[in-house]
Amino acid sequence: MSAEPRINDRIRVPEVRLVGPSGEQVGIVPLAKALELAQEYDLDLVEVAENARPPVCKLMDYGKFKYESAMKAREARKNQAHTVIKEMKLRPKIDPHDYDTKKGHVVRFLKQGDKVKITIMFRGREQSRPELGYRLLQRLAEDVQDLGFIESNPKQDGRNMIMVLGPHKKKTEAMAEARQAQEARKADAKAHPGRSQNAAEAEESTDAEAPAEASAEAPAEAEAQTEAPADV
Repeated sequence: MSAEPRINDRIRVPEVRLVGPSGEQVGIVPLAKALELAQEYDLDLVEVAENARPPVCKLMDYGKFKYESAMKAREARKNQAHTVIKEMKLRPKIDPHDYDTKKGHVVRFLKQGDKVKITIMFRGREQSRPELGYRLLQRLAEDVQDLGFIESNPKQDGRNMIMVLGPHKKKTEAMAEARQAQEARKADAKAHPGRSQNAAEAEESTDAEAPAEASAEAPAEAEAQTEAPADV
């Protein structure tokens, strides 16, 4: 069955309860009269409550109504927040540089409003030192406490230890802030189209001047070294 409402000549009832273009109640009128009014207002007669007795019909611009409904549905889908759980895997004896990289990913996920599942993977003799994984998880949780909180405390799962971090910021808030930042960047780029180019030219001129200054200083240093023995 089609989800589209019946309009105009597709309505097959002897009379309808008519609603005017501004929402005013016209009352129960014959179908022919309702169609005549629709033609007079240059609008469509749309059946909005087919199960009512008699059915309720409204005078409206059906094409405009469909467009506005589609735009509202699209906006609702865009603002809909889906719960996403990202996963990050670490080793208990992780290198400091690798730790900073992994932490950066966790920070990015939390800023986006996503949950993060942290997994510590134990291998070989490391399984006898679960406290190493626990301390690492606690350290990570403290490093990102401004952005997230421990939603699920560390627990052993076979050879792994798992902890879940939840974001302080809701997904919808993170999405809204990201859109605002993107719009601000676009507006700034539109208002100052030559800014990035001017900055690049300034950097090039600075780089070009640096060797000249160095070459100017070099003869002075050489002259100072030459004159030193004479003073002695």
